[in-house]
Amino acid sequence: MRPIRLPEPPIGRRSAAEVFEAGIYGIIKRVVVIGNGFSGAENQCIGLVRALGLSGCLTLYRVTRPRGGINKWLHWLPVSLHKKLDYVIRQICIYSGVQGEARWSKVVPFAVEKTGLSSVIEADAKQIAMMARDTFEKEGPLLVIASGRDTISVASSIKRCLIYKAICMFPLKLFNCFDFVDLGDFTIQHPRSRLNRFDLVITPQHDYYPLTPHGQRQIPWFLRRWITPRRPPARHVVLTVGALHPADSAALRSAASVWHDELAPLARPLLVVNIGGPTSSCQYGADLAKQLIAMLQNVLWSCGSVRISFSRRTPEKVSKILLKEFSSNPKVYIWDGEGPNPHMGHLAWADAFVITADSVSMLSEACTTGKPVYVIGAERCTWKFADFQKSLRERGAVCPFTGKEDISESWSYTPLNDTAEAASQVMKALAAQGWTIDA
Repeated sequence: MRPIRLPEPPIGRRSAAEVFEAGIYGIIKRVVVIGNGFSGAENQCIGLVRALGLSGCLTLYRVTRPRGGINKWLHWLPVSLHKKLDYVIRQICIYSGVQGEARWSKVVPFAVEKTGLSSVIEADAKQIAMMARDTFEKEGPLLVIASGRDTISVASSIKRCLIYKAICMFPLKLFNCFDFVDLGDFTIQHPRSRLNRFDLVITPQHDYYPLTPHGQRQIPWFLRRWITPRRPPARHVVLTVGALHPADSAALRSAASVWHDELAPLARPLLVVNIGGPTSSCQYGADLAKQLIAMLQNVLWSCGSVRISFSRRTPEKVSKILLKEFSSNPKVYIWDGEGPNPHMGHLAWADAFVITADSVSMLSEACTTGKPVYVIGAERCTWKFADFQKSLRERGAVCPFTGKEDISESWSYTPLNDTAEAASQVMKALAAQGWTIDA
């Protein structure tokens, strides 16, 4: 980031109009991401930040929930209430002499946690607002991007904190990017009401599936007001086909270089198999693993090499079945979770993919490459995830995996470009108010 000579701050308070018109104070040079600790949600924000050219100016905060024991049954509660209830339960256990720690694991610490990006701090709206206010003269305005249901209250509170402190002229832009997949039990994550809390909402198109007549018939009438979006997409709602992600062309070129020595020598075509994990809307177990084995055995003749990867959500019974079947096959390599994750290298070097239908994120990334993508288990998907599978098939981006394919054959389709298109919409929204991004 090139150094900028800041003007001397004017004496007295600036009006809102003066701030928006005052050159340096209308240039965004930094961004705060508020995540929930799940890679499927946070990677969407990070991908958007990369597309905006601000990845070098990113600070990551997280909203975390207590975990272990009965906490897994309390995720339906607002996160603030969940934390208070967990604290009360622990105090009761302490005073009653019950060893709570033996019954559930420790609460996820709210202190600093090291990641590949930077130190990750527990998100606090007042602290973030204070930081934004105190550093404005030096670093300029702040862009806030949040992802996941638990981050909604924090993200929307930041602006309220600033207004409450009588500095409403402070140029904060709040954008919200939500993820709807790979979040365990978190399946209802759209901000169902008061979308005007955010300057922009970026969400997959299939999240509006509950508004369709077919979707309405699948929801009991007494739950519709809580599950369905309150209105059709407004002007400040950007609909994408799939999930945003950081696997852009620059990232794939870098991964191709990093993984060249390991993946370039492999016999072609290289088939990459990505296995996620069952969800409430896409359930499977050992049966799908056995089905996948039979299909892979049928297409091995057309493959030069096969590489299989599991996700953190993959059930052990599924991974064990595949390991037992293919561990001795010289054509097949299975990543066991040890060492660097080859996922980006696989995206760069694969000739084709087989992906389980449960993961919107993995499918979105693979369909960005323009390479053939085969899906297994799509018939098991229900609800809006079935609608997502349908949209990919209609675009010609995916085909069902049958075990009768010749992996050396290919087909063409228009690759998904959701992340870049979303970034373009962000920049247009900023430009409409006289804002620019210093990338």
